[in-house]
Order: sequence, then C-alpha cells, then structure tokens
Amino acid sequence: MKKKTVKPDESGAASSSQSMQQFILDEWQRDVPEAVKMAAHTIGALYGSATAGVLFYGSCLRTGEIEEKILDFYVLVDSYQAAYEKGWLATANQILPPNVFYHEMVVDGVVVRSKYAVLSLQDLSFRVSSACLNVSIWARFCQPCLLLNARDETIQQQVAGNIAEAVNTMLSNLLALKPWATEPRDLWVAAFEETYAAELRSERGGKGLEIYLLDQDRYHAVTPVALEELRAKGVLVAASPPQTQPARTENFNAKVYWFLRRLNGKTVSFLRLIKASMTFDGGIDYLAWKIRRHAGVEIEVKDWMRRHPVFAGIVLFWNLRRKGAFK
Repeated sequence: MKKKTVKPDESGAASSSQSMQQFILDEWQRDVPEAVKMAAHTIGALYGSATAGVLFYGSCLRTGEIEEKILDFYVLVDSYQAAYEKGWLATANQILPPNVFYHEMVVDGVVVRSKYAVLSLQDLSFRVSSACLNVSIWARFCQPCLLLNARDETIQQQVAGNIAEAVNTMLSNLLALKPWATEPRDLWVAAFEETYAAELRSERGGKGLEIYLLDQDRYHAVTPVALEELRAKGVLVAASPPQTQPARTENFNAKVYWFLRRLNGKTVSFLRLIKASMTFDGGIDYLAWKIRRHAGVEIEVKDWMRRHPVFAGIVLFWNLRRKGAFK
C-alpha cells in the first residue's frame, strides 16, 4: 500500500497541526482480511457516487476475527440527499445522524455480517470537533480505525485530518476536567470512562481500562503527538495532581460541560435506538444479542416486537433500565 504523506502548507513546511494527521495516515498503512474489503466495497456501492469512503472500526479491526462477529463500518457520503432515493431517510439522517443499517453477504462460504452507519462528510467534520457536545463520533474515532475505498487522495487527507481532530477533541475535553492526567494510561482510561458515561451503554463497568489495554501500544504512541499539538494550541498547561480533595468549584466549567454531554448523550442514544428500529433489519434481535453479550441480561424477543419495532424499542428500554442493562 502506497504511503500517504501530508502535503506541506504554503510556507513549504508541514504545519504543527498536521503531525497528528500524518500519524493517522501512517496508522492506515495496514492490511485487513479480504472479506472485510469485499463487505466495505459492497456496502459503499449501495450509495453509488455519493460514497466518499468507508471507515472500518471496532472489535473486528482490533482482532481480525470475522466469523460469528459483526463488522462495524461508517459510510461517508457527500450528502444525504445524494445518498438516498427515499427522502425520509435523508431527512432522518440529517436530523439525527447517523442512520444505522444491517448487511450480510457470503464470502468463501462464510456469512459476513455488518452493521454500518451513514454519515456525511460535513457531519463528520463537525462531530469530531470540540464544538460538538455529543461524544459519540469523536469518542469512537479517537480509537483505531481504517479508511477503505477512499474516492481519491483529497478524501484520504481530509478524513485523516478529521480522525486526528477526534483524538485532539477527546484529550482536550478530558484535560479540561483533569489537567494533571497526562500519562497515557491515566488519560485514556479516564477519557473512555467519561465518554461511556455520556451514552446509554450495555457494557459492564471497567470498560475504559479494557479499551485502553486492547490497544495500549497505540495509545502510548499517539499520546505525545496529540499532547504536543495541544500544547502548541495552548490547550495543555502544566498541572500537578491535587494534594487534597479538589474544591467543588475547581474546573467548574469543564464539569458543567461533561454534565451536559451526559444529558445530551443519553437522550440522543435513546432516540437513535428508536430510529434504528425502523432502519435496522432485525434491529430488536440485534439489540437483544448485544445486551446479552455485554451485560448478561436475557431478553425474550416476541413476534409482536418484530412487527412493531418502535413501540417494542421503547418498552424494552424502560424494562432494561430497571434491570440495569443500560447505564
């Protein structure tokens, strides 16, 4: 695979804001199983010329395992109007991105299952930035991902810059709350715990440490690059751990923002679950499988739930909240 290099600015030198971008481009110089490439190509082709590229992420990227797993993709499109024939899907994606769908295909006798979301390039750019209150996109893509089937080098560079921004947003938001947490383990574990708390999650406690340990070497490598950029931007200042219990007013603004992120995140997560029940084939069954896998809560999916997925999604949500499946 040809190595991509960040283009210099007008002065002839790469700007300081480009070193994270180059880190991401270098990180993308890896191979994936042929079945993943075929799934990404097939799913991307569903949106024709509107598709700019497909981001692959999640546990299957980390492990390389495919059988009995579900691949995770984001299809990046120029616009929702260009991507969809049905106007209501474009509107739903615009109002509450992303739309989530299910896909499966057979590759060499193996059923390859995928869950994929559709997101516009404009929404990606906004939702990885510090201006976005909702955590879901910048918290997801500060973790390892891989761009497949980029339309051209311009898209490759643009999306790499977006992913670099997701890393910086994650760390800058955490450092505003805990400015002394600059060691990679402390930084990333705390960041993941805060963002997981800002969504409806079925996973048990301690997920932040688990995510960090799965890619420990990567987080150790990316941290100094990101912190150097944040220093250059004036976001990172020297700080020491408090020797006594911090005052309640300390980092007050950051605490308020994280409270608002939790409020926003849980509300948006609930609305996305309801919307996904209309777009995700077998959505109720998938939800039951995911909750059983991550939280150990058994759910009996009845026929009426499949016939009325929106109503079933609301009923399930409240029942599962009482059982502790969501946090």
